[in-house]
Amino acid sequence: MNIYLQRVQDAITEATRGMDAVQLTRHPEGKWSVAEILEHLDRTYKTTVPLLQKCLDAGQPSAGRPTLAQRVAAGIVVGLGYMPPGRKAPEYAVPKGLPPDEVLRNLPAHVADMDRVLAECERRFGAHGKLANHFILGPLTAQEWRKFHWVHTRHHMKQIARLKGK
Repeated sequence: MNIYLQRVQDAITEATRGMDAVQLTRHPEGKWSVAEILEHLDRTYKTTVPLLQKCLDAGQPSAGRPTLAQRVAAGIVVGLGYMPPGRKAPEYAVPKGLPPDEVLRNLPAHVADMDRVLAECERRFGAHGKLANHFILGPLTAQEWRKFHWVHTRHHMKQIARLKGK
């Protein structure tokens, strides 16, 4: 598995080690629980796979030309490794209330699926070509997709650490 996606797996495992159902579902008013954060992450992993699978099925990347705003955003998130706080999740990534045990069971398989499809895209289209557009960051290479998911996961692991501390 790619190092960034292995870090994703390891961070989730470490953050949730020893947590029971009560700890996974407890949350402050108006905030997500640990289980909801994990479901949100899982939904982003799951939606990346079909986006990239479409490129494989079509035999070519679907990436467009980035706007200036996308270049800046990608530079901050992927280049600097910083996920700015406060952005509302897109509807497809909002948790729907899956049971925590189901989310924890599904996460490793979905990360592995993403690793597989990214590796295949990289093999077929090259390591440096942009593959598909992220809805905010614009077109990303396979390695940029991996790093994005690591930076995004790390951002949410900080939230989980705060929830565990309460």
